[in-house]
Amino acid sequence: MARYIGPKTKIARKFREPIFGPDRYFEKRSYPPGMHGAAKKRAKQSEYAIQLAEKQKVKYTYGMLERQFARFYSIALRKEGITGENLLKLIESRLDNVVFRLGIAPTRAAARQLVGHCHITVNGKVNNISSYILRPGDVVGVRERSKSFEAITDSLASRSNKYGWLEWDTTAMQGKFVTTPAREEIPENIKEQLIVELYSK
Repeated sequence: MARYIGPKTKIARKFREPIFGPDRYFEKRSYPPGMHGAAKKRAKQSEYAIQLAEKQKVKYTYGMLERQFARFYSIALRKEGITGENLLKLIESRLDNVVFRLGIAPTRAAARQLVGHCHITVNGKVNNISSYILRPGDVVGVRERSKSFEAITDSLASRSNKYGWLEWDTTAMQGKFVTTPAREEIPENIKEQLIVELYSK
């Protein structure tokens, strides 16, 4: 599947947030990109532009393309509860995101690569579908022959257990998806209601 592989700092500057994680280049130039730099006067954005930008920010943050994002939104719309929160909970339940949250990979892009290269298992079986939606009780682990993989061991060495909806077993190198996270447990700065308003037009 196609993925954005262009300059990430430029995208982060567009949204004025380090959406791909810590970025020293973003810290140096946190203003929007463009030849006139920080001196350029920005026109006031329309309501539609603000809503669209919020959707684009979520897509870049989680590494999703439009078709897949729209599919997740349609699933969230059919579920009971608040549509925007349902959408974020679904996206957080993706296999690549959980691999990242568990600390097996340092970034979501790296997590997607590990999944795609068959380094990750779900309930003991290799799963190479990064968009696979996990259910409470599912166990995500590192394949036996991949446990000595340097990229994984380095990432795990610096992990911190900061998500209450995940459990990690260091000895077995596997984590449990205990429950779908509540909205307040999702740290990303996202205004999901703007996305719902955009799709409601």
